[in-house]
Amino acid sequence: MKHQRVSYAFAALLLAFVAGCASLSDIRAQNRQKLLQLSTGVSKADVLRIMGTETVKADEGSVITNPYRSEMYRSGAHTFELILYYTDIKKADSAITDDELTPIILMDGKVDGWGWSYWDAVVKKYEIRVR
Repeated sequence: MKHQRVSYAFAALLLAFVAGCASLSDIRAQNRQKLLQLSTGVSKADVLRIMGTETVKADEGSVITNPYRSEMYRSGAHTFELILYYTDIKKADSAITDDELTPIILMDGKVDGWGWSYWDAVVKKYEIRVR
């Protein structure tokens, strides 16, 4: 019986380790799939619940945080937050660049849209100064 408990414990530990690892390709695909569940008007809490907030160690040794990063901007009475997730690969060089991220744009705490072209339109419309 004692041997059986050790085997179950080892199996559970192994499963937890395997579940914590994924390829970078898997991480990007999962983030793109989760984007399909978003809709305008949902709260930041819902975005984080849907998209996730976990840190994943990729098989390749990289560590990816979800979200990858966030940025805040103000324009007049509005507050804009970009929550960026790793979704694409443009160049296999171990560097994650802005064009490999997808921004989710929150205006005043609610999803207004997502994607770089949407963000560019918001920047122009609200005359946001981006660094």
